Amino acid sequence: MDIVTSQKITTFLMFEGNAEEAMDFYCSLFDDAEVISMSRYGAEGPGKEGTVQHSTFSLAGQPFMCIDSPAHHDFTFTPAVSLFVQCETEAEIDRLYAALSDGGGELMPLGNYGFSSKFGWVNDRFGVSWQLSLA
Repeated sequence: MDIVTSQKITTFLMFEGNAEEAMDFYCSLFDDAEVISMSRYGAEGPGKEGTVQHSTFSLAGQPFMCIDSPAHHDFTFTPAVSLFVQCETEAEIDRLYAALSDGGGELMPLGNYGFSSKFGWVNDRFGVSWQLSLA
């Protein structure tokens, strides 16, 4: 039985005022990365004027969406869900680990954990969790 669907699953990141900064930072780190579309809150709100109402961007060809929530929430990102990056070279994993951990937090330092010759896990300065693995 063939099921035809137009449904797509896309990672959606919710920020509270720094979505554009995060998106620009992520796009600066990966090849084939771009902001595809962005709308901003106007003076009428409900979010702070100029912040991201909705944006779509891609990293290494993978689509993402993000917003700046107009409401404060008692939760943020958690390492229980992370973005996993398969790095092709040691220089790439070292560069990404340094950039993503700067201002963030280290969950697992770069090392050989048996399942990867070099692996590291960090929370970036926005709270998003990243697992980096050398191919």
